[in-house]
Amino acid sequence: MLALILAGGGGTRLDLGEKPLVTIRGKPMIEYVIDAFTAGGYDVVVVLSKKTPFTQNWCRAREILCIIASGAGYIEDLAEAVDILGIIGPFFTCVADLPCLRPGTIRVIEERYRESGCEACSVWVPRDISGTSGCRSSYSVTINGISACPAGINILRGDLIDRPQEELSLLIPDKSLSFNINTREELALIRTLVREPGNQ
Repeated sequence: MLALILAGGGGTRLDLGEKPLVTIRGKPMIEYVIDAFTAGGYDVVVVLSKKTPFTQNWCRAREILCIIASGAGYIEDLAEAVDILGIIGPFFTCVADLPCLRPGTIRVIEERYRESGCEACSVWVPRDISGTSGCRSSYSVTINGISACPAGINILRGDLIDRPQEELSLLIPDKSLSFNINTREELALIRTLVREPGNQ
């Protein structure tokens, strides 16, 4: 299954330049995400925009396939990428600032998606886990009676990209999915945590 890594945003909240290239332990955040997918056996395409020229250079220097979207927004860039690549079946979409994502978690998401028979899959983290990680989302929904925040990784079908897709709302109580970096405080926290044994 193909994985589209969305990395075309301006990173204005973090305000440290192009967010995909902000480093943790000397390694750009986007590289952690790419490594997780490739280690799981997935093909990766990075979706960029004119707002992220240095990320484009970084990808090309490493021969990582990338395309340039308009930068109009997450949904718009995603639809453009699907059209450019001619994606028909299911594919992963993931933000570039999820540095603790693990190959095993990705495989579990795909397995649960395929078992469900649904057209799409959205992944959620219990809000209490998200809150204790220090990375808080302002948006939440209730899933199976539990308040949950979006994890930033989903599965969609390319042939149905122009309409709402029947989705599995998958709740995963995995703290690693809650580290979606949007502020300097969140970045400082994750930089501290990955220095600890067992969190590399």
